[in-house]
Amino acid sequence: MLSVEDAVARLRATARLMTAPETVPVAEALRRALAEDVVAAIDVPPADNSAMDGYALRGSDWPGTGEVMAISQRITAGSAPQPLEPGTAARIFTGAELPEGADTVVMQENTEGAGAGAVNILELAELGANIRRRGQDVARGAVILERGTRLRAQELGQLASLGREAVECYRPLRVALISTGDELVEPGKALGPGQIYNSNRYTVAGLMQGWGFEMVDLGILRDDPAAIRAAMEEAAERADVIVTTGGVSVGEEDHVRDVVESLGGIDLWKIAIKPGKPFAFGRVGDTPFLGLPGNPVSVFVTLAVVARGFLFDCQGADVTEPRPATLPAAFDRPADSREDYLRVRVSDRGLELFPSQSSGVLTSLCWSDGLARQRPDENIRAGDAVDYFPFEVWL
Repeated sequence: MLSVEDAVARLRATARLMTAPETVPVAEALRRALAEDVVAAIDVPPADNSAMDGYALRGSDWPGTGEVMAISQRITAGSAPQPLEPGTAARIFTGAELPEGADTVVMQENTEGAGAGAVNILELAELGANIRRRGQDVARGAVILERGTRLRAQELGQLASLGREAVECYRPLRVALISTGDELVEPGKALGPGQIYNSNRYTVAGLMQGWGFEMVDLGILRDDPAAIRAAMEEAAERADVIVTTGGVSVGEEDHVRDVVESLGGIDLWKIAIKPGKPFAFGRVGDTPFLGLPGNPVSVFVTLAVVARGFLFDCQGADVTEPRPATLPAAFDRPADSREDYLRVRVSDRGLELFPSQSSGVLTSLCWSDGLARQRPDENIRAGDAVDYFPFEVWL
């Protein structure tokens, strides 16, 4: 079995860009991957402006404490100032453009009124104080966002600050999902003998939506090789990547792996991970295939831990593998030969362990706020420092 690290590296080494650029309004570009380097066409801010409410003046004109200066103009944000008259101060507000000739802003707390149209500057700030310089945030011609950047709320704001109404992004990755198993029933229908509801479909869909991908849902397939083959061929035509849940283990009714081998090939099968050992990676024709286990916790763990980086590479998004925090364990856990991803919750005592670590207990993921990584052959004792990944690093 491959180690988790080697499996992730192998997947990412084979990834190729699967989507094409398209023009997207900035307001609709959240979670999209940039298909261009964004170069600033303007300076931000476009002119020197005041960092606070106060008075703009030429420092050399300050007459000293107790001496009055005339107020020659009032400048609000969004208005065009006149050149500063020598020997005067300009009343100025936060964000307002600095008048030509002024080199310092004195905050209003260091002034006092001296009658109509005059002010007493009690203390002169350092020359150049309280001024946001032109281009302080962004200099014209600079590369502000690089191709492959996955756009968050702050990047949308940055684009808007540059005056960008639209931006080139890669089309969302199209992922076909095939759920397999005679026992599966969609929520809303009555369960028959031996049946369970198809929770995996919703776990996968939630992750895909959070990652900004488009899911092509091909529904539930019975454990029938002919039906699985037809669905695989359809998925390869409609999607960039195929994801299945179930059917990749060694049981007599696990047909997915054999079908994929007949249509393309299996390049990787079985990872030294817990939960999720029977993970498969291959291709249907030229379309990448990710075969997830059927147990619900295994689906989440393998998709997040093993497949996430590969999928983002296919999308054109530049993402790195998450780095864990280090927190003390509040539990004992004997060693395992596989890398184990434990469902845990942060408490005052450290990381609390959910009582059941079974791959079929979806409640463990809902109770937890992250996963603790137990490396192969590592014994954990209460108080030991362990790797901790909050769910947010994957979601």
